[in-house]
Amino acid sequence: MKLTAALARRMRLLAGEVAKFGAVGAIAFVVDLGGFSLLRYGFDHHGPLEHKPLTARTISVVVATVVAYVGNRHWTWRDRERRALHHEYALFFVLNTAALVLNLAILAFVNYTLDLHDPVSNVIANLVGIGLGTLIRFWSYRRFVFRTPVAVREADGSDPRVSSAA
Repeated sequence: MKLTAALARRMRLLAGEVAKFGAVGAIAFVVDLGGFSLLRYGFDHHGPLEHKPLTARTISVVVATVVAYVGNRHWTWRDRERRALHHEYALFFVLNTAALVLNLAILAFVNYTLDLHDPVSNVIANLVGIGLGTLIRFWSYRRFVFRTPVAVREADGSDPRVSSAA
């Protein structure tokens, strides 16, 4: 019975985190993809970085990363232990950089190997990169950046960050 209650509590916690992470991610997604599209295509199909997809992508991801950090730190995982802001954000940024490298590799493949430069191909490449990056980010934020409160670990004698649900 105690195991069932602990598992149910963990699943509720995880479901809440996934929902909040998804909402923050949706906002960051709009900032990211919208920023990329404006930089690359502008309002008249000639943006300031029309011929520089990787630069446009990098700028849009950096801005979206700031939005995501603020949302996740102050809403999704607001009850988690805090580190010094510079340390926490540096770790957050490094993990986002790993996701960005994956996204850039997919975008570079589409633009330079497949020679597809149209908006639809770029949006699809970005969606694939963002989808894979989202899985990496949720796991790594939860595991490394926004640590589980000590009280939770001590209450049930375990660490939910390393559970099979993490």
